Order: sequence, then C-alpha cells, then structure tokens
Amino acid sequence: MPEMVNTQQAEAWNGPEGTHWARHQDRWNAINEGFNEPLLTAAAITGDRRTLDLGCGAGQTTRLAARRAPAGRALGLDLSAPMLAEARNRAAAEGLANVSFVQGDAQVHPFEEAAFDAAISRYGVMFYADPEKAFGNIGRALRPGGRLAFVCPAAPERNGWVTAMASLNGILPVGGFGMPGGGTGMFSLAAPERVRAVLAAAGYTGVTVDEVTAYGAWGGDAEDAADFLLATGPGRHLMQQADAPAQDRAREALTTHLAAHETPDGMVRLLSTSWLVTAERTQG
Repeated sequence: MPEMVNTQQAEAWNGPEGTHWARHQDRWNAINEGFNEPLLTAAAITGDRRTLDLGCGAGQTTRLAARRAPAGRALGLDLSAPMLAEARNRAAAEGLANVSFVQGDAQVHPFEEAAFDAAISRYGVMFYADPEKAFGNIGRALRPGGRLAFVCPAAPERNGWVTAMASLNGILPVGGFGMPGGGTGMFSLAAPERVRAVLAAAGYTGVTVDEVTAYGAWGGDAEDAADFLLATGPGRHLMQQADAPAQDRAREALTTHLAAHETPDGMVRLLSTSWLVTAERTQG
C-alpha cells in the first residue's frame, strides 16, 4: 500500500466500510449527487482544465469532471482499493480516456507540483489527521491561482440522516452521535470559522463558505431506508453494541421515523445541509 499517515481511515476504507461503499455506490450517489452541480460549477472546470478529485471514492465526480473538460484530464485519489477498483471499472465502461485513479493519502501523496488547475471533493476532506498539512500538500499540486472547491457537512442536527439516527436514543447507545469535534470525523469541518482557519494556515486565499442543501434518496420506502442506514458504518457500530431485542426495536423505530419522509413516489428523501467551500492557491 502507498505511504499512509491516516492509518485508521486507510484500515476502514480498505475494510468493511470501503467494501460497503463500493457495493452500494449507486445508492450513495443517489444520496449525495445533488451536490455535484454546485461543486463542479464552483470549481470552474471546462475545456482543458486538469482536475484532482480528493477522496474520489468510486469516481462519479471524477468522471463528471473529465466530461466537463474533454481536452483536459481528471485524476481521482482515494485511500480505498475496493472503491478505486469500482471507479476504474466504471470509467472503462463509459469509455473515458482522460480520467485515471490512484490509491494514496492526500496528506503525504507526492503530487507533481502545479500539475492541476482545480482540486475538488465531495465529502472527502474531513478525515485528515493533520488538515493544515493535507491542504498544504494539495495546494502544492495546484498551479498558482489554482482553485480548490469542496463540499463538507454542516452541523449534524441540520442533516436528516443524523436526526434519524439520533431518534434512536434510549434504544441504542447513541450518546453524542454525530456531534462535531476538532478531530478527523465527518463533522470536523462543520464550523465555517474552522474551515477558514485551516485553509488560511495552509496558504489559501479568497476563502468562501456558502450553504448548499440537497435532498438525497435513501431508500425505496421507509423499511428499505432503515435497513440501509443501519448497515452503514455508524449504523453497524451502534447495532453491534445492542442485544437482539434492542436491535429489533431500533429497526422498528427508525422505520417509523423515516415513514414521515416518504414522498408520493414512496422514496425516502432526507435533507442534507453542507458547506460549499472555495479558495485559491496563493499566487507565486
């Protein structure tokens, strides 16, 4: 495996979590793809632009970037071998010749200096052990004036899947589930002031943090969505700490909660609130 400093993340994404995301990539895209257009537009990808996709997963955003810049190229970087295998298969099936994928840790990956016009990420930059060093390393991969654009979650209580899981408090050991902190979790960049501080320390200028929202499709009905949520990493972690009767009660309670979010077509759609962050690499 390439050099890694985010070893816990590498273990997770090359284990059950990475396998789950690779196997269910279409479902995760249905949940998160509402952020694709704002992200790619903010990155100003067109023509012959060279794009780096950070935490690219199975590569949907990488492939979209490659299509937006047919005379350019797009490189997807991720820790997860299972998801990168899926990304390569999908790019080949779509006949995309200007896209490639590499396994690596953005915090220490030996990027070619000034090799990219833009760096993007859809929910892939919240887990760095040292975010200032990671974004500094990414910045060196951008040309002077190159653009960084990424989407990261806003506060947990503003995201419907967290509210759904938190509704199980008293049945499962939810505790402080989903609460942000200064570490490397999903909500480590939920505070705009922290985003600005991290990027300033990493040498970026012109930082903007704008709210973006999208409804994601979590399942074909409430029961399907509940099963899926409880099979995710956070869901599995909570369920493994409960006995069988408590697991049954949790599944029933979550299904009831999600039934209130069924749309007329039967789909369960939950609102996600995120930050769309843009910045530029310092000139010169």
